[in-house]
Amino acid sequence: MLLKEHNVTQMFVLASNRPISTTAQNIIYMVRPKLNLMHIIAEHVLLEEKTRKTKKEFHIFFVPRKSHICIRKLEEHGVYGAIHIEEYILELFPVDSDVLSMEMDFAYRECHIENDTTAMYHAARALMTLQSLYGVIPNIYGKGKYAKMVFEMMLRMRRELSGSEPQLVPQIDNLLLIDRSIDLLTPFATQLTYEGLLDEIFGIHNNIIKLPPHKFQDQSEGEAREIQSEPKQFSLNSSEPLFAELRDKNFNAVGPLLSWEAKSLSSQFQVRHEAKTIGEIKQFVDRLPTMQQKRKWLANHTSMAELIKEVTDKESFFDLLAVEQEFMNGIDTDKINPYIEECIAREESIYKVLRLICMQCFTNDGLKQKVLDHYKKEILQTYGFQYLLSLQDLEKAGLFHLPANKMYSVTRKTLKLTVEDVNEQTPNDISYVHSGYAPLSVRLAQYLAQPGWRAISDVLKLLPGPTVTEVQQKPAGMRRRRGSISSLQSSTDEQKVTLVFFLGGCTFAEISALRFLSQQDDAPVEYIVATTKLINGTTFLKSIVEPVKLPQ
Repeated sequence: MLLKEHNVTQMFVLASNRPISTTAQNIIYMVRPKLNLMHIIAEHVLLEEKTRKTKKEFHIFFVPRKSHICIRKLEEHGVYGAIHIEEYILELFPVDSDVLSMEMDFAYRECHIENDTTAMYHAARALMTLQSLYGVIPNIYGKGKYAKMVFEMMLRMRRELSGSEPQLVPQIDNLLLIDRSIDLLTPFATQLTYEGLLDEIFGIHNNIIKLPPHKFQDQSEGEAREIQSEPKQFSLNSSEPLFAELRDKNFNAVGPLLSWEAKSLSSQFQVRHEAKTIGEIKQFVDRLPTMQQKRKWLANHTSMAELIKEVTDKESFFDLLAVEQEFMNGIDTDKINPYIEECIAREESIYKVLRLICMQCFTNDGLKQKVLDHYKKEILQTYGFQYLLSLQDLEKAGLFHLPANKMYSVTRKTLKLTVEDVNEQTPNDISYVHSGYAPLSVRLAQYLAQPGWRAISDVLKLLPGPTVTEVQQKPAGMRRRRGSISSLQSSTDEQKVTLVFFLGGCTFAEISALRFLSQQDDAPVEYIVATTKLINGTTFLKSIVEPVKLPQ
């Protein structure tokens, strides 16, 4: 609606071999600075100039910044003079009220395989933008090579401002930079929260999920048949109260909650039989639209839960979780795993196989050469030699490697990463998000809040990359309240705000775990999450390995 008010007539997805057919005078491209996109745009411009009589105006808005390499590519194609070049500095997209994402799909690959740290520069710029809006963040913590890099870039950018920063009282007390490479187990573990499972099974893209239509048809038989092939699309965010309540629950707690909601709603509808006076009837009528909306939400999420249950009730799903739990608990991680061999023999999804091998490699702190060679040989013989480059990419990215220091076994015990007898219905620990495994990244955030990182200094030394614990000088007169560099606890009862920035991707389960910490009665910290990209194990792998072109 807003776009139509500004005379936008059509929108197209930019793709090769997909010419744009429009009568509009101005054609605007909103693109990332990627060379392959410049080739597509050049084709459009040349085709338009060749076939159209009326001259059109072409504009490129680079997001978040323009690239001189891309401009040079347009010059090589001979179209630079026909295009107006601009940049639109949009660094962070609000995914929800407490989540921001840069939507940079390949940040991890670019940093770890291509040695291109542009994404880290954009992360630093995004943080500087936040500081210009909400004040200088007093305390900065971080772990990992790229956490240190982003922090140093921020320092340099602040120096370049040379005292011209906005005079604002800080609204964010602490920044925690998490380099994804310090915790490569969490992305590959199956998420067991409601939102996490929706993402694992069906995929959530920009808050939109597309689901099989058969569970959501309330039309007559004839109409239902017509729309059978069209996926049902939903927008998932906390503006819907029921989803906000369900999203962070372990899936085993979702059924009882939906049942309680259904009974509560049913009793509200029963009130209409008891309404006797005109005033009582009017009250019921006033509440009716809200109740009908609630009933619609309840029906939708009941159907979604049924779709998830179709997958989670399968024996194959329990087998997968059993193997994951064994790896997380350090059981038989040093030898060839028979379940992985079975998955390869059955030619199950290559991404399922690679996720499990990556988990085994992390939990064993590396795999022996003969174990890695066996897995590689089996994959290439079963799935084809086109996956050779994919396997090399995984080695470059640090996901396949030979044995190193015993980091995981020590951190697992010291930080209590694995927990027995987890209460999934009314949890008392973040490990509920994986039914027994607490994400290492979130455990670090938890220890930072209480009792402070000094208590786990030995573990921090084991984790890869440098540790950042720095204080930023705030503009004079802008101090809000005292804080400690070793702990986020404050002498006041007021919750401190901590921004946790994941460099390389973040899962929905990690966000749920951070929300759980914020919601505790004695929580000293309220968490806001920012990330380069929202990921799960499969999307993370797809962003790292070279796309495989299967033989026709």
